[in-house]
Amino acid sequence: MPDLIEKSGLKVAAELAGFIDEKVLPGTGIEADDFWRGVAGIFERFGPRNAALLAKRDAMQDQIDKWHEAHAGQAVDGTAYRAFLTEIGYLAPEPAPFAIGSTRVDDELARLAGPQLVVPILNARFLLNAANARWGSLYDALYGTDAIGSVPAGKGYDAARGAQVIGWAKEFLDRAVPLADGSWADWRGEAPVLRNASQLVGRAGDNFLLRNNGLHIELVIDAGHAVGRDDPAHLADVVLESALSTICDLEDSVAAVDAADKVAAYANWLGLMKGDLEDSFEKNGAMMTRRLNGDRSYVAPDGSSFTLPGRSLLFVRNVGHLMTTPAVRMSDGAEAPEGILDGIVTSLIALHDLRREGRFVNSRAGSIYIVKPKMHGPEEVAFTNDLFDAIEDLLGLERHQLKVGVMDEERRTSANLAACIHAVRDRIVFINTGFLDRTGDEIHTSMRAGPMVRKGEMKDAAWIKAYEDRNVQIGLACGLSGKAQIGKGMWAAPDRMADMLEQKIGHVMTGANTAWVPSPTAATLHATHYHAVDVFARQEERKAEPVAGLDALLTIPLAAGVNWSAEDIRDELDNNAQGILGYVVRWVDQGVGCSKVPDIHDIGLMEDRATLRISSQHIANWLLHGVCSADEVDAALKRMAAKVDAQNKGDPLYQPMRGREEESLAFQAARALVFEGVVQPNGYTEPLLHAFRARVKALA
Repeated sequence: MPDLIEKSGLKVAAELAGFIDEKVLPGTGIEADDFWRGVAGIFERFGPRNAALLAKRDAMQDQIDKWHEAHAGQAVDGTAYRAFLTEIGYLAPEPAPFAIGSTRVDDELARLAGPQLVVPILNARFLLNAANARWGSLYDALYGTDAIGSVPAGKGYDAARGAQVIGWAKEFLDRAVPLADGSWADWRGEAPVLRNASQLVGRAGDNFLLRNNGLHIELVIDAGHAVGRDDPAHLADVVLESALSTICDLEDSVAAVDAADKVAAYANWLGLMKGDLEDSFEKNGAMMTRRLNGDRSYVAPDGSSFTLPGRSLLFVRNVGHLMTTPAVRMSDGAEAPEGILDGIVTSLIALHDLRREGRFVNSRAGSIYIVKPKMHGPEEVAFTNDLFDAIEDLLGLERHQLKVGVMDEERRTSANLAACIHAVRDRIVFINTGFLDRTGDEIHTSMRAGPMVRKGEMKDAAWIKAYEDRNVQIGLACGLSGKAQIGKGMWAAPDRMADMLEQKIGHVMTGANTAWVPSPTAATLHATHYHAVDVFARQEERKAEPVAGLDALLTIPLAAGVNWSAEDIRDELDNNAQGILGYVVRWVDQGVGCSKVPDIHDIGLMEDRATLRISSQHIANWLLHGVCSADEVDAALKRMAAKVDAQNKGDPLYQPMRGREEESLAFQAARALVFEGVVQPNGYTEPLLHAFRARVKALA
């Protein structure tokens, strides 16, 4: 247990209290005694409500379990099922038509469309890379990935590859910012005459600044550059405005289990809000220091000067309602709800941005942006709205200056999305789908209905299309266009950029004005999709569509009448077990919450906790219904432990699992996630992961 000190009746870990008193509060205009008194009041007021909401989740799940048990062996009667969900309050009344009232929203969220990054807040270098990913080299993104073919071998410059990159980039310019006459391939470097003259918006020295669909393109002119000297226009690079926004994540992509972890996370957020975050590291034998980029200066065609943001607009994602933290104990001695602590501390830290005390400005509109994940239905969203009211009062903020992003990743939220949006209608700036968590909740909610289809078949299930369509349709019907982001999920394969270029334009065509990408490079490539499609025009088209119905959304993906072969079952267990172990071993043993984890086919995927939920719940479901046996699951876990060991053999910090299954806490955690999956609250992985990680840290 950490050293605790008393703060207005709370017991607060000394390192957290010291960090807030000495590092965060100075400069905010808030006295420490006033702050802690207000914090204690918030925990006293909202702690019991938080607990009651979690108890309601459990009670509702118990009712659903009993309903399925009472109808075992019967096909689900959709009408009766929907009536039952309405009776128990799972389905809430639909609000009358309304439009959100969010104001003071930055253009990156309301009036622009472009890529979004999600980055673990505990990794300073990743944070800086993501924040600086507002601008990216298209030449580098094309040359260094498989976007236009396999990456060339060797370290030297491949002239043929370079020519291919330049040709692709100039064809992109022909589509996005066409010349009045001819092709960019024939351009000789004079001031470009564009078909749409308004697309030429500025100069920076010899460089030209262009704009299409609200996004900027900078043509870098440098006759002395290795590429520019051989180009007829001395075009050395094409730099794209890329990641418009970034979510700095305290939740699914981090392993934060105690006060030390929370302070490290909060300290990085403070560094971003003050603009002084740095990270030094060794590269090619030399020490390098990474810092936040400054803004970019230009001269408009009329001779006036202007600047553009040099950094991505930053959200912070708090944890959800479920977990508690040992960093704070309430007056009754119980651990405090971690999500409430996150809301208070991350908002307090962001005051440094609002007071314009740092080197840079994050929100020019004067707002604080918080993503709130894993809320179940409108009552829980309303709780967050009330909590944010209280935090605003504590910090002396105006009402609705704290903005919220709602993750549409739980079944009860997606079924009641309009009501959820209505509950935060004056502060919402973001909704986003989350396929993996949404599928994990789909499985757990209907755990006792019967065995589910194979995991790979989930994307073809009836509920998925309704889910993805409803997210956009309801967002548009609630007036989010021009006021907030409607988002889509992650492209998980950072080494497969050709596939991303081919497929992820589908997210743009849905009318979503942002979608997640796994790296700054991917953000630059995905930005080309937003030049190809005018998203806000697409939203106008989609506004005419009827909202996809609830019946499809509530269709349970059961594998009725399927008789899998022993080989099918083994393959499915191996696939799930490998995914669980590959992620858990890094989380539990090393505290790594997000990394490129090889899948069973050795393809690197950016994984966070969401993938763990779907895989563990899927095996738990098959175990419950006798599709597989406990012995078969254990055999799969042992087989895949050997595979994961081999995949990580180059990591000097890695501790093998095979042959050490009884002593490996990582292996035991993976096993517990499966065999205790039915009883985990909503199928979440956090309680078990935190417990096993804490044991590892205690042993260290």
